[in-house]
Amino acid sequence: MATFITRLDYARGGVRLAVKDLIDLAGSPTTAGSQALAAAAVPAVADAPCLAGARAARVPIVGKVNLHELAFGASGVNDYFGTPVNPLDPGRVPGGSSSGSAVAVADDEADIAYGSDTGGSIRIPAAFCGITGLKTTHGRVSLAGVWPLAPSLDTIGPMARDVAGVAAGMTLLEPGFTLDAAPAIRIGRLRPAGCDVDPVIDSAIDSALVRSGLEVTEIDLPGWLAAREAAGVIIDAEAAESNRALLDDPSRRDLLGADVRARLAEGAATTPAQLTQARAVQTRWRDEMARALKDVDVLALPTVPFYAPRLEDAARKPYTIFTNPVNLAGNPALALPVSSRDRLPASLQLIGPANSEAMLLATAAIIEAAAGYRQFT
Repeated sequence: MATFITRLDYARGGVRLAVKDLIDLAGSPTTAGSQALAAAAVPAVADAPCLAGARAARVPIVGKVNLHELAFGASGVNDYFGTPVNPLDPGRVPGGSSSGSAVAVADDEADIAYGSDTGGSIRIPAAFCGITGLKTTHGRVSLAGVWPLAPSLDTIGPMARDVAGVAAGMTLLEPGFTLDAAPAIRIGRLRPAGCDVDPVIDSAIDSALVRSGLEVTEIDLPGWLAAREAAGVIIDAEAAESNRALLDDPSRRDLLGADVRARLAEGAATTPAQLTQARAVQTRWRDEMARALKDVDVLALPTVPFYAPRLEDAARKPYTIFTNPVNLAGNPALALPVSSRDRLPASLQLIGPANSEAMLLATAAIIEAAAGYRQFT
């Protein structure tokens, strides 16, 4: 199956963990879903530190799972290893870059999966596959032993079918993590200007919030699209630098998928002035996000403003329009399915202040219970 790059044989029993194949797992090569890396990959000599909690808890790791090549894409399409099949509609993209992580959970081949999120790579596949995913605060979970994309924005986080599973994933990623925070009281409903949203998804988000009984206030955050553009500049520039060795070696560069190769070339052409400007936007944006989160406890909007596209329409979609501004600020965010239309889920995104993962999970648990979404039962 295209979901797994390396499958490990464990009898079912207890919690099963799948690991995105850009995280080092002792004894297995790390390919980052790329032929250019797989051609010369050797088994990792040690686990990435983010696996220490799972190892200490003796949680079975069922395998390393596929991803959009080099984690540099949000559709989840992978022409070399194969594209993980969206279990809700095989004709649609699974979302990326953590496509295999989402599909392994949705297909009940794992209870928890680790993904990475640089511009939405946990939240987007969670949204398209009808599961829950948590982008952690930047810097909270160690990135050592993780193939980098854009290190100033990269994060590791858990994915599971429901909020309880994601909370369990956090206790593995961060031993000692507890749900010791009260849920949010005030929800700020965001509707970023200039962003088209499927009205059915928008209505589903509003309905879920109303049913939760939480206080909801409309809130404006005008710098959203500028933040999205700045995040794109930083991601592309850092991705080119992270993968400089692949770009500089013609024999390896030619093994890259056409979409990734083109994006890396574009990123390599980023000028110092463009990067400086993007960093300045980032500084202002962090301040804007912090101010918004003083007026409310969390922000709410769709995870993705459209349903999973069909595979033939995968290219050039604005997948990250509602996600990568969060990465630019470094805040944690959670994707939660709240309803479905023809099995395609609408996903709510909750954004909190730095290190508010426990509050996000407590809040999401209330919304989850009220929404009654049960795609997989």
